[in-house]
Amino acid sequence: MKILSCNSNLPLADLITKNLNINLVEAEVKRFSDMEIFVEVKENVRGEDMFVIQSTSYPANDHLMELLVTLDALRRASAKRITAVIPYYGYARQDRKSGPRTPISAKLVANLITSAGADRILTMDLHAGQIQGFFDIPTDNLFVAPVFVKDIKENYSNMPITVVSPDVGGVVRARAIARRIDASLAIIDKRREKPGSSEVMNIIGNVSNHHCILVDDIIDSGGTLCNAAEALIKAGAMSVDAYVTHGVLSGAAASKISNSPLKNLVTTDSIKATETVKLVSNIRQLSIAPILGEAIRRVHTETSVSSLFD
Repeated sequence: MKILSCNSNLPLADLITKNLNINLVEAEVKRFSDMEIFVEVKENVRGEDMFVIQSTSYPANDHLMELLVTLDALRRASAKRITAVIPYYGYARQDRKSGPRTPISAKLVANLITSAGADRILTMDLHAGQIQGFFDIPTDNLFVAPVFVKDIKENYSNMPITVVSPDVGGVVRARAIARRIDASLAIIDKRREKPGSSEVMNIIGNVSNHHCILVDDIIDSGGTLCNAAEALIKAGAMSVDAYVTHGVLSGAAASKISNSPLKNLVTTDSIKATETVKLVSNIRQLSIAPILGEAIRRVHTETSVSSLFD
């Protein structure tokens, strides 16, 4: 087994290799003067079980191209098996036609990764579970729930807690957390008037005098969660925290979170935090390196990955 990392999230790759007690494969992923991407693997990988770590986060197109070129380099170097480890799968929100003459980009990206040479996929908290079916190769979709549950139990013991889904689509995810910590569940019914904005309408469930924990898979502009937090406080919640797997946090999201009623926003290191995000006092990251490292070990040894979440 050997692990190679592209440039999107080197700190996470370092933590994963430390958990597995191995070193990263020496490789050069660089750009020519015209910004073409070039990859050179500096070690022999013939016959090896290779794992390539790369989140397709901002800049998504550059990071996706790095992954594709790296997969091709490993295939041409006669690697025995290549697993693309994609902690954050970009383009996942384009998983269906949103209107006439629009693409299904999540499927296109899946085709590109497969064609480039990946033999299997290891990812985490896909925006929509059906994206697993976009790949014609084995795909393991890991869940962040155990990481979040451990942190919630350490910080919110002996408190009345309600887990809140910020929309109807996230109920299954929120219910999984609520069941593990024996908490009640609430749902926010919102109406999105136009792309990029959200309006909180009403809350289904009792949140009065409870500590509320919003659970979601992606936070981008931050508008949905900030509006949800305001609605929960108005409904009598004692405090509001948010646990979100992938902290995209584009544009002025960090500033918006800093000035919102959210007591804490907890994300994972599936996406490398920017310097702006690091300066915000109420945003913190939990590492998914241990769970990714264990999943990589199990894929390599051909043992069960799903039993990680039993």
